[in-house]
Amino acid sequence: MLRRKARRVQGDQHGDPLDADQERRVRAVLALGGVPQADLLDGVQQVRLRLLERAASGREAPRDVSAWAAVVASNLAMDWHRAKRRQERIGERLAALRIPDHTYGEDSSLLSVSVARGLDELPDAQRQVLVLRFYADLPVRGIAEELGIPEGTVKSRLHTAVRALRARLHEDEVV
Repeated sequence: MLRRKARRVQGDQHGDPLDADQERRVRAVLALGGVPQADLLDGVQQVRLRLLERAASGREAPRDVSAWAAVVASNLAMDWHRAKRRQERIGERLAALRIPDHTYGEDSSLLSVSVARGLDELPDAQRQVLVLRFYADLPVRGIAEELGIPEGTVKSRLHTAVRALRARLHEDEVV
């Protein structure tokens, strides 16, 4: 009985902290919590990671790994919804800042089209920080707080995005 219980806490023989039943339960909790099917695997991996981090920090394993994993999965689902709402609020704020289209001449429309194409080609994370910094005029600290990422990550993404956009504008011979 003790061996069986110890094995349930430690997971399977391959070092996986979650057994198949626990993984199914985590997936179910995430799905019922509204996490899209495409993100379920990431959620399960997050639960595994937290369990491994707990063990690595020297804290004892939870008495009931299955219940603990379900609670962590529920918290992850809540975090997913918070992040989604945060993204929606940012989108709404950006939409409110949009300036109506005006004709400014051929040069500025060519620049606008090139910038729009350049933004479309950027990875989502880079485009997001670039738009928040230069279109929404948020400071680096504000962007980091809104997105829940370190300031250094914001700066790095901004640097890479600006470099890529600048290269695109030179390629289009706009600047």
